[in-house]
Amino acid sequence: MEDKITIIEGPPPVFEKVNDGWALGLNESPWLYDLTLTQVRTFNGPALVERCHRVWKEGMTMYLHYRDEMGIEEKAPILAARSVDSEDGQVLLLWTRQLPEVDENELDEGDDLDDEDEDDDEEEDDDEEDDDQDNSEVG
Repeated sequence: MEDKITIIEGPPPVFEKVNDGWALGLNESPWLYDLTLTQVRTFNGPALVERCHRVWKEGMTMYLHYRDEMGIEEKAPILAARSVDSEDGQVLLLWTRQLPEVDENELDEGDDLDDEDEDDDEEEDDDEEDDDQDNSEVG
């Protein structure tokens, strides 16, 4: 069974974060993921949507396969699909799940916390050494 939709040519897909109420319900899981929407031009949109439905009916996961900006093959689980007609032809709307993007500012803040934790650990080690010295002097 075909459990993937592959982008054969063209630029990498653009994934836009989704904040719609109904779409957020697709992301119910114990893990936090970003829910995104991408639009892909196609010649057979309804057939691709039907392929998604067959895979989901079997309890399996449908994937979007594509190449990123660097040409590396990537895949993203497809949570919902819809085919629409536009002036340029058929467009496949795919709601996908992505790992959350980590903001560099968040990483910098996390580094500060790690440094503080190390400082606390060093102070605790110093306290323990002082206690050891006190005990050895008494005994």
